[in-house]
Amino acid sequence: MQYGICNLGIVPIRLEPSDTSEMVTQALYGDNFKVLEQRKKWSRIRFDFDNYEGWIDNKQYLEIDEFNYTEISKCEIKLSSDLIEFVSDTSNNLYPIPIGSNLNGIELLNHTFEGNIISQKNKKPQVIDTSFLFLNSPYLWGGKTPFGIDCSGFTQMVYKLNGYKLLRDASQQASQGEALSFIEESEPGDLAFFDNAEGNIIHVGIIMEDNYIIHAHGKVRIDRLDHSGIYNTDKNIHTHKLRVIKKII
Repeated sequence: MQYGICNLGIVPIRLEPSDTSEMVTQALYGDNFKVLEQRKKWSRIRFDFDNYEGWIDNKQYLEIDEFNYTEISKCEIKLSSDLIEFVSDTSNNLYPIPIGSNLNGIELLNHTFEGNIISQKNKKPQVIDTSFLFLNSPYLWGGKTPFGIDCSGFTQMVYKLNGYKLLRDASQQASQGEALSFIEESEPGDLAFFDNAEGNIIHVGIIMEDNYIIHAHGKVRIDRLDHSGIYNTDKNIHTHKLRVIKKII
């Protein structure tokens, strides 16, 4: 088994080993992973954080050994907490990194970091405060940063910044936590999931106070939430059909 770490700020992870293939997620600086298959230009990887799989360009990660992979994985995770920061190498070259970058492997990468770090678990109310950091971020399929993010990337990153692990896709996240029967039972910070006509979970958002929800749809935005689903106050229509509410924290 081979192992790797992302040594750049934001790297696309593809569905297939091609630059023109769909981006299914992103590797952020410091993300470590197993290399399941290595080809001349591409590697199929599985992230340590959420077991998500995809293809990464071989030029956009650094190979590490099993010992270092394990050391990074078992440490309490340390994340960058500012929208954008920089790490520097021994030649004082700067590398931009986004909020939520993993700093556990920074010594292994021979980089230094002087920004703010978060490492503790927060209480549920903090989830809402963190979600506002992504407000108005443009929607990007597979994205995980304030410069482009999808619905489940948004919920995963907000929870990650508060010390909790969510799986990558909305359908996977819906398998976590405790289901609630009514909106009235929910608290700010709980997750609401939405399905399509075939009954497949296709969307997720974070419940706020007073029947509002923050979610990524065109951009990270705030809309009304009722028993039918999400009510878009700009278009005056329901855009998503409510399936289930989950308490994760």
